[in-house]
This record gives sequence, structure tokens and C-alpha cells, in this order.
Amino acid sequence: MKKEPKFLNVMRISAFLLFLCVFSSFAAKTSSQNARVNISGKNLTIGEFIDQVEKQTDYLFVYSKNEVNTNDAISVKSGNKTVAQYLSEAFGDSNVKYAFENDYIVLTKNANPVVAQEGKTISGVVNDEFGPVAGANVIIKGTTNGTMTDMDGNFTITNVPEGAVLQVSFIGYLTKELPVGNQTTFNVMLTEDSQALEEVVVVGYGVQRKSDVTGSISVTKADEMLKQQSFSALDGLKGKAAGVNIFSNSGQPGGSSRVIIRGMSTINSSTDPLYVVDGVVMEDFKFVNPNDIERIEVLKDASSAAIYGARGANGVIMVTTKRGSKEEGVQVSYSGSVSVGTMSKYMDLLDANEWMDAYKIASDNWMKYAGENKPMNLSNRDLFNADGTPIYNTDWQREATRTAFSHNHQLNIQQGGKKSSMGAFLNYTDQQGIMLNSYMKRINAKMAYDADPMSWLSTSVNLLVNHTWGNEAEETGGHQMPRRSMIEMVPWLPVQFPDGSWSNSTTGTDGWGLEGMANPVHVLKTQKRMRYRTQMFGNAALTFHILPGLDLKTQIGLDAHNNKESDYSPKDLINLSYPNGSARIKNINTLYWQEETYLTYNKTWEKHRLNAMAGLSWQQRTERWNESKTEGFADDFFGTDNMGAGTIPSAPTSAYSSWAMNSYFLRGSYSYNDKYMATVTGRVDGSSRFGDNNKYAFFPSVGLGWLISNEDFMKNATVVDQLKLHTSFGVTGNTEIGIYKSLATISSGNDLLNGGRVPVSNTARLANPDLKWEKTNQFDIGFNLNLFRNRLNFDISYYYKLTTDLLLERPVPHTTGFTSVMDNIGKVANQGLDFMVNTVNIDTKDFGWSSTLNFNYNKNEIKKLGENDEDILTGPWFISGNLVILRKGESLGSFWGYKREGIWGEDEAEEAKAAGAGVGQPKRSKDREILGKGLPDVTGSFINNFRYKNFDLTVDLQFVLGVDVYQQFLHSTEDRFGIANALSSVLSEGWTPANTNTMIPALYSQNSQPDSHWVANGSYLRANLIQLGYTFEPSVLKALHLGSLRAYFSVNNAFCITSKDFKGYDPEGTSWNTDQWGQNIMFFQYPKPRTYTLGVNVSF
Repeated sequence: MKKEPKFLNVMRISAFLLFLCVFSSFAAKTSSQNARVNISGKNLTIGEFIDQVEKQTDYLFVYSKNEVNTNDAISVKSGNKTVAQYLSEAFGDSNVKYAFENDYIVLTKNANPVVAQEGKTISGVVNDEFGPVAGANVIIKGTTNGTMTDMDGNFTITNVPEGAVLQVSFIGYLTKELPVGNQTTFNVMLTEDSQALEEVVVVGYGVQRKSDVTGSISVTKADEMLKQQSFSALDGLKGKAAGVNIFSNSGQPGGSSRVIIRGMSTINSSTDPLYVVDGVVMEDFKFVNPNDIERIEVLKDASSAAIYGARGANGVIMVTTKRGSKEEGVQVSYSGSVSVGTMSKYMDLLDANEWMDAYKIASDNWMKYAGENKPMNLSNRDLFNADGTPIYNTDWQREATRTAFSHNHQLNIQQGGKKSSMGAFLNYTDQQGIMLNSYMKRINAKMAYDADPMSWLSTSVNLLVNHTWGNEAEETGGHQMPRRSMIEMVPWLPVQFPDGSWSNSTTGTDGWGLEGMANPVHVLKTQKRMRYRTQMFGNAALTFHILPGLDLKTQIGLDAHNNKESDYSPKDLINLSYPNGSARIKNINTLYWQEETYLTYNKTWEKHRLNAMAGLSWQQRTERWNESKTEGFADDFFGTDNMGAGTIPSAPTSAYSSWAMNSYFLRGSYSYNDKYMATVTGRVDGSSRFGDNNKYAFFPSVGLGWLISNEDFMKNATVVDQLKLHTSFGVTGNTEIGIYKSLATISSGNDLLNGGRVPVSNTARLANPDLKWEKTNQFDIGFNLNLFRNRLNFDISYYYKLTTDLLLERPVPHTTGFTSVMDNIGKVANQGLDFMVNTVNIDTKDFGWSSTLNFNYNKNEIKKLGENDEDILTGPWFISGNLVILRKGESLGSFWGYKREGIWGEDEAEEAKAAGAGVGQPKRSKDREILGKGLPDVTGSFINNFRYKNFDLTVDLQFVLGVDVYQQFLHSTEDRFGIANALSSVLSEGWTPANTNTMIPALYSQNSQPDSHWVANGSYLRANLIQLGYTFEPSVLKALHLGSLRAYFSVNNAFCITSKDFKGYDPEGTSWNTDQWGQNIMFFQYPKPRTYTLGVNVSF
């Protein structure tokens, strides 16, 4: 091939330096490819060692029997290493020295002690097929003695010891290792690394070469996720995959998270993606031990997700867990961490003195504008001094929270042999919450075994047992639970009185008219809300190798959950369980099983490559639950241990449900000449959930790819390492609706008749035998572009998703005896852009800097809502109506309420009265309108990794744009002052005759309604993770008898920059648990902590 002119090299480097100013990238890790061996056996004789090396390489040993005793024992660690590494282990501390002489290894007696002496000087040039390589790393292996090549590819290294190995590396090329021997000059030719093209990714029912994939798949590996030592694997995935929006809605251990991939596409069905772990569908994925995970692939488009048909409309998250060692021998590793969690932010509330000042103003306003006399009652000497000042000044946020200490421990034992491997993994996690007495603990054990007992048979077994238990602080709804009362409780009440009794809002507060609420510290320390979860998950598979390239795999998997909720609320918690106490126990048992059998065929011939798969699947899930409640306890002694002690029991409740599916699926992938790719999938699903006339549906997809960089006309475009165009179209479905929605169900219970209880039954719902699947048609087009020897890499995709046949309640004539029936009558569209760029900014011997920027832009729009496109009010109901509206042309999750136009002034008293308000109260629009939305336009992250010698630093920033927050808590913290505490801004910024340019009402009773003043910009920039690590030198490891050792210190949630109009703890959250319309609607939150972690990773 014609040599590239030198000025083009200069232009290439100049262009590269220009890109450095803007982008950053991931350095591809490569490993030495020459003279690698795998020595079996720890204690060998020199003779046995020589035999194994000679059998596996072209090297021949030369030695004198008078100088080298081949019966002497040596010790080496097995593994896939270079010959030089093995020689160093075997003879480094012995009286035998070695030297490389071309294809010979010469062993001689090292009779004299080693004396430090100056080594020789070597020099050379590094080239690729186009000419000199500038900036290549050239180093003496195992030392820090090295340099970088200059613009002409030249290098010089001094003090090179005898027996040294020269190591040459550069991004995008295979690392080259050359024994120095007697040479002093070197001409090194680097070969392009094809590893990136050969990398495989997990897809449904198998793996594919990454270069052959025509769909949009995001890959996240364990080392990226585990930097963030969190209870849930979802926290580690957050920000790592473009188009995957993970909402961490709570700071509570094991708290709620929500995952939406490429926008929300349903109204009455689940928005959760499908989680497939080692080929088996799993629920409650957030409790999985993150340390067990090897990698995660997210299938985002129809070409990749359609193979899961009716369950793939919300995307598919493919999880591969760790297994046994791929190398012979046993590997043992441990990772552990200790964390300290603190409050990251406090809401700015009135203290006791400010509260009293504010009340004086409010008292005047009540009299002036409402004609009400509400003086302060300062007569209680347990609460107020003789001069009327409060005795106590309680900061309830600090009293109800704490510094939380947590720890996490993971032990891995991985064994590998010639025909089998086994992995055993054990984890214990204790995560303490920052609200008092809240915690979650986990014991997790996992075992994986793989074997090839016959040439025609492979087997695998995988079993996981996960048990979690903890006490939770209540997060659902809006009554007086601690996350609310620690904000609303007035600051002039103590936690406890001197006699040890708990305070509450009715203790000695006669005449104040305070909201009835229990002391939050009292609730947190005495109320029990225990949650126990035990999961057994696993699979067993047999793979029959029928013919070369043709395999038959059959696999059975199960996911069983045994959950228990045990609540007891004491007798003295007012407005919660006073005066009877209350106990509740609920048991939930679920069992999911699947059996799947499929054929795979892989064939490569000449320029063709074929990957085909066809199979069938059976799935079933059953759920049983029962619940008991009682009240009327004489004391709090028994709690839930003796429900019979309660004298006011409720009728016990229980339920059973079951659904089943059977499916048939196929996929064919074809590649020609590593340039042109095509993938076709099809799946037929049958589900018991749907009407008799629509039990089955077909979900097809087609994907095309073009590896442009392999075309002849791209050969001279040396800046481009890879350019691939891909596009796809397909159909997926959503089966996650109520199990019996298509049927006319019977409601059964009991009623009072003639003074006694009798069983009653009635038809609860109309049947719809035509009810069918929601279907999502998705188009995707994108490209992958790698530049400058893979130092600048782009992955960009545009998508359009149209979901039809949305399930909605359709009105029916009242003569039927019903108001509506479930039907398929809606449409929703999502379109957007996934963007990811990786760059390697600097990569030298001592210093490296790489970056990853990814973001997703998504526009959501309702296209149809039934025959007349009438608005649907939904979501949480608060004060006077629903807070969310579904309207054609608008986004799902649109906030609904009045527009606040100002505050009524003294000159507007009559107008205010006519509007049902008063002076100093909010002036609102007559009608409600759309105020914002809870789903963001843009989500993303910017992650930078730095390396300096043995230190590494990660800075992970995450951002969200184009989203709003409905601050329901302003109902309490601005509109209800006098019966509760409030934000300090009501005193400093509230309306007065002298301060009329404000949206904060005057201090006195308010006509509280959800309006635009409650809606804040929810955009934010968060320092998700800042981590500093240190990897110890081999000399230290040798002294400690360790294989590797890394220590690190990290800070999670170091800061979060929000808009100034957001007044809460964190702009990402919900107070409405599983309500899919409750995202970013907050009636107080469990605060998200700032967490400091110290940890180690050790291998033995």
C-alpha cells in the first residue's frame, strides 16, 4: 500500500488536538498477543515448567545440567500470561537467570549476588501500515522506565537492564512486547486492534458480534456500575446509557426508583422495562446485589427488543451475572466499603423566634382582613418563659435525621478448569437511612456452575438467594407521617419534656389551633414498618451441540418471592393510631417460571456470516396474598406478634391471580464481507390477559447495517477507524395490564342484612372479548463513528415511536348498568435523539484523561384519546381535583391547576371577596390550565476519568433539563402558617401592604389551591459521584501476598444545583409511590443523603 505523505500525518495530529479541546474518550484496553501461555500447577520442577512452555510456544530452552538442576522446585501462579511474566515469577528470586536469544531462552547459573549496574541504551522507531506513529507509549515492562515516540515515531530509552522486555502500546492497536536481548535498535510495526469489531453483545436468546448488530444497544460493564457503592444496581446504571432515564425517587434504603426508556408510551399499562437476568425474566430487580452483575445491555429499539414481543414495548434490560473463572485455577477476591450518609440539604424553615414574630403579623392580619381574633396563648410555662419567649427551639429536620453508617462486603470465589468452571458469590449489605430507625439489610448468595461433560453437551446451573429486611419510613400519600411532620411541626415544641414524655401538637397548645400531628421523632422511634423479602431465582440449561455451528438449548428458569409486611403503630401517636393502636400483617407470595427451547445456527464461509435462531417459550406467574388488620390494643407490648390481642379486628382479605403466555420466535442475522448487515426477527405471543378474539399477536422487526469504513473508497480516510450506519423498524407490545381486564368479573364480599352478615356477589365490570395488545411501532436510524485511532467515538441514534391501541375506559350507555368498559382507543408518540461521545483526551505513561458525554432528548405527545379526544383527569387528587391531565397534543404527565396571577391588594378587597378570597390571598385564574410536566426533555451525564501514575479520579456529573416539579408541600409551608411551621420566606418575602410585588401570600389563613406558584423548574446538575482511587504497586502486593489491591474514597451526591424557585430537598422524586402520573409531584420527601465511602478491592 502506498505510504501516506508526512504532511497528512501532521494534519491528522493537528485535527486530533483540535478535537481534544471539545471531546473526551474511552481508551480501549488491549492485551499482549505474543507468546502467551497458561501454566497449570502451582508447584512444579524446572523441568516440568520447561516442558509446558516449549509445548505451548516456539521457544526452546538452552541450559547446562551442571548449572541448572531441572528437579529444583519453582512456584508460579497459573493464568494466561506472557512467557516473560512466568520466567520472572519462576526465577526472579532464585540462583537461575534467564535471557532471550531470538527463539531461545538461555538459563544459566546466577552465582553472584545481583549488583545494580547501569543498563544499556536502546532506540528505535514505531510504525503502522501508513508510517510513523506519534505518541505511542514505549516502556520497559514491569518498570516506570519509558517514553513516548516523537512526531517521527522515534524513541530512546536508557538504563535498560539485561533480560528486559520492551512494551509498545497505542490506542486502537495491539500492544506489542519484544524481548530486548542483545538488540539496541528496534523497528516496531503495530497492528490494528480488531477487538472492538469482534466484541460481542448480549441480545435476546444469545449473543452477536457488535459489528453485526443493527439495533440500538447500550452496554454498561461492572467496573463502571460498581464505582457507586449503592444498594440498587439501578443507581449504578443511572447516566451510563443514553435514552435510559432512571428516576431515583427516594433517599430511603431500598427506596423507589422508576426506569423509562425512550419516553413514556402508555396510559393504563406499566411503563417498566422488562428485566432479563441470565435469560430469565425477573421482577423487583432493584433488590439484586449489584456486585453479582458482570454487565448490562439495554435493548432500546424494535430491532433488538422485538424478539421479546409483547413484553418489549418499554425496552429490555439484559443482565449478565458473574460466573466461574475462564482461566484454570482458583481466584478469590473481596470488595468492601464503609459509608457515612449525611443530609445534603435542609429546607429553610422558621425557627421558634421567627415563628413567634410571624404569628404576631398573622394575628394582626386575621383581625384586619378576616375579622378574626387569634391572639397568642403564652400562659403554658412548660413551653414559654414569663416574658413570652419560647423555651424550646427545636430543629425538627435535624432531630428526625441522623448521620447514617453503612457497610457492604462481597466475597467472590471463582474456579476454572479445562471442562468446567464454578463461581460462588456472597454479599452482606447493611444500609442505614438518614431518617431515624430506617434501614435495609441484605444477605445474598449466588452460585454458578458451567461444564462441558461431553463434546456434544454443555450444561449450566445458576442459583441466587436474596433476603432483605428493613424498617421503612412511610413515603406514600399525604397524612402526618414523619417526612411531613418534621417540616410542619412547630419549632417551639420539644422532642420530649423533662419527665420523658413525648410532645405532640396537642400537648399544652390549647388556643393555638395547631394541626393534629404526632412528634416525628416519636413516630420514627416507636412505629414499626418492617419489610421482609426473600427471593429464589435461578435457571438450569442443557445445550446440545448437534452439528458444527448448530446448537439446541433448553432452559428452565424460576423467580419466586416470599414477601411480608409487618406494621405496628403505638396507641399514643395522635392522628395516626391514637387511641387504639393498629397492627397489620400482609403476606405476598409470587412464583414465575419459564421454559424456553431454541435452536441456534452460526456459519461463516468466504465473505458470508449467518446467525439464526428459532424457538418457543412457556411462561406463567401466580400470586397469592392475604392481609390481616386489627386495632384496640390494651398496650403496645405485643405489636404484630399477637394480632388476637386487638379487640377491633377488620375482616381479613386475600386474593389469587394468575396469567400465562406461550410464544414462538425467530431471528436471522446476515453479514456480507463485514460491510452489509441485515437482521430480521419475529415473535408470536399468546396471553391469557386479552380477549378471546385477540389472544395472539405477531411482533416483527427488520434492521439493516452498513459498515462504511470497510468500503474500498474509505481506505485512504485514515482518520476514520469505524463508520457504521444502522436503521431498523419493528413492532413491540405491552402486555402489562390488569390480569382480568378483558373479563366480566364478579365482586364478592359480605353485607349486613337483617342484623347479620350475609355473602353478596355482583358483576363488577363489563367484558370485552375484543380487548387486544397495545402496540408500539418504532423506527430507528443512527450511526457509530470512531476517529483518530478510536480516540474520538460517536454513537448517535434518532427514533420515532408510535404506540397505538392504548387501553382506556370507553363510556357506555348507562342502561347497561355500567359507566365504561376497557377498550383500545388511544395513541401516544415519542421521538428523540440518543447521543453519546467517548474521547481519550490525554494518554501518556503517567497521565491519562478520558471522558464520556451522553444525553437523550425526547418529545412526548398524545395523538389520540378516544373517539372525541376528550380530556382525561388523572394522577394524584389533591384539595379540589386531580393534578394531572391527559390532553391531545400535550405530553403525558402534564400538570393541571390554576394560574396564580398575583396577590390581592387592599385596593382590590371587593374583587377578592367576589372571587371567594381576601386581601393578601392568591389571585388565581378562573379556569385551570396546563402548568408544566413531570417528564424531562433532556437527561444525560458527563463522566471524566483521570489517571496519574497509580492514582485514578472519576468525576460523574448528571443533568436534567426541560422538566418541572409540582411542589405540593407549599400547601403546608406557605398556605397554612399558624397551624403548622412554614418556610422562612413567608416572613421575609410574604405579601404586606409595603411588599406587593410577590407571589407569596400574606401571613394568615389562605385559600390553598394547586396553582402555577407551586410549579418550579425541575432542571438540575448533580455531582453524582466523585471518586479518588489508588492501585498499589506489584512490589507491595508481593510483600502482602496479594494479586491486586485498590483503595478508594468517594462522595455521592456531592452537590445538586437547582433553580432558585425550587424549595424542597431534591427536584427528582415523588410522594405517590407507584402512581405513574405522580413523577415530580411532591408532598414532602425522604431526603437523599450525601454519602462518603471508603472502600477496598482485593484479589488473592
